[in-house]
Amino acid sequence: MTESSHILGNFERALTQLSDDIIEMGNKVEGCFEMAVHGLVRRDTDLCNQVVADDEEIDQFEKDIDKQGMQIIALYNPVAHDLRKVISAMKVSNNLERVADQAVGIAKRARKVNKNAEIPETLMVEPIYHLAASLLHAAIAGFNSGGSVDEAIAIQSRDKEVDAAHKKLAKKLTRQMEADPEHVKDYLNLQFIIRFIERIGDHAKNIAQDTIYTESAMDIRHGGDLPESD
Repeated sequence: MTESSHILGNFERALTQLSDDIIEMGNKVEGCFEMAVHGLVRRDTDLCNQVVADDEEIDQFEKDIDKQGMQIIALYNPVAHDLRKVISAMKVSNNLERVADQAVGIAKRARKVNKNAEIPETLMVEPIYHLAASLLHAAIAGFNSGGSVDEAIAIQSRDKEVDAAHKKLAKKLTRQMEADPEHVKDYLNLQFIIRFIERIGDHAKNIAQDTIYTESAMDIRHGGDLPESD
């Protein structure tokens, strides 16, 4: 084996390891999001506690992925698509870590709600959760598979559905706070929870933008032009 082929083999293995870690981190984060909301609607505080406990592991994933990315850039000087993939992987891991933080926020608020008498409005969280969870899953899967730019653009549009659902539910909970002041703390905690879910939708959109950058070399953040459809 020549030196160049040996270096190429090491480079490809490093890229594969980076991708594998992003997949594992994404799976872990999606699981935490699911546990946090289930902990609320099922009144299962043990699930909430597990989300909080898992956050440290997810933080370590982000650190490890950043370290791997910097090592790949320093050792192999990747270019074009490979370089964009490495840079985007580091950005995706940051967004995943932030999703985990939002899940912890949901879990902590859910623990407070679970201490009090059950209120039916808790179940109103499920529809917006399903919207955001579907968006997050699609964004992660698209990045991991090198998905099409068109699919990533569509994810951006779907984030507006999460935003609209958040606004609608926030208004309902505000009206309920006025009508039922006895449970105002619970309604306030639900307001925080749906805000955390809405933020998860934003992070999913960010991941989709990283897919667009990786596959098209176009940065569409902050109003940048969208690439032309195939």
